[in-house]
Amino acid sequence: MRIGARLMDQGMNGTSVGHVNHSKVGYINGIVKKKRCNRRIRRHRALPFPMALQDLFHACQDVFKGPGTVPTPEDVQRLCHILDHMRPEDVGLSQDLQFFKPKSKTKGTPRVTSTTIYQCDNFELCMFFLPSAGVIPLHNHPGMTVFSKLLLGSMHIKSYDWVEPQQVSNGSTMSSKLRLGQVKADGVFTAPCNSSVLYPTTGGNIHAFTAITPCAILDVIGPPYSQEDGRDCLYYKDTPYTTNAALNGDTIQPKEDGERYGWLEEIDMPANAQMDQIEYLGPQVIENRGR
Repeated sequence: MRIGARLMDQGMNGTSVGHVNHSKVGYINGIVKKKRCNRRIRRHRALPFPMALQDLFHACQDVFKGPGTVPTPEDVQRLCHILDHMRPEDVGLSQDLQFFKPKSKTKGTPRVTSTTIYQCDNFELCMFFLPSAGVIPLHNHPGMTVFSKLLLGSMHIKSYDWVEPQQVSNGSTMSSKLRLGQVKADGVFTAPCNSSVLYPTTGGNIHAFTAITPCAILDVIGPPYSQEDGRDCLYYKDTPYTTNAALNGDTIQPKEDGERYGWLEEIDMPANAQMDQIEYLGPQVIENRGR
């Protein structure tokens, strides 16, 4: 779920990126700094799960084998088990922060903020902070497996998978600008809840988030976005599925009752896909496993 990657890549050296509006994101950065300085508070809050983030990191080292590979069902279960039990405190957050207060408001268009916990060629650990009404627009994850854990807040999630060409039939040719997607999720999720998983071709690979309350999401992405390696992020506009002359009368052959569909059109990066980035100052991962 790495949106606006072109804007954020310059910040992968651990420094704060330009485009950061500190009036909007300073409260997150400031609170994390406070936790870093107040060691007694940090130790106290980390006691119940002192190794949660480190366990997740080690599991990712084992599970993600590089581009072109997908975790086995056993590995997916392993990562989900760790993520399902993770709490905001495991990454230096708390529901008591001003950002997550229901009455917290932002002026103008709500802007999403991101931070990178760790990144290598095989996987990335990152977080996204969405203010109320903040949006991560409809986008894809080419060749990726992504685990998402909603740590705080409530949000609406809508996701699609592509419909295979053989399911669209009447002998006509589909519009070159539109492609049919099947709705995989369309509902509200509230923390605490279990993690979700999307795969390169299934599980809702194309999705969008809209925050109902201020939210924090922890993402595990393998492999990360890489324009150089052909894993660039694409954005889409969706419209309800219909059959009419403009769409050449294409029809689908649903496999099950109740399936829903939408027409997806690739678009340029929307303005609300651009994110601010802050430096991650929560609990750190240790790369050396002592092997």
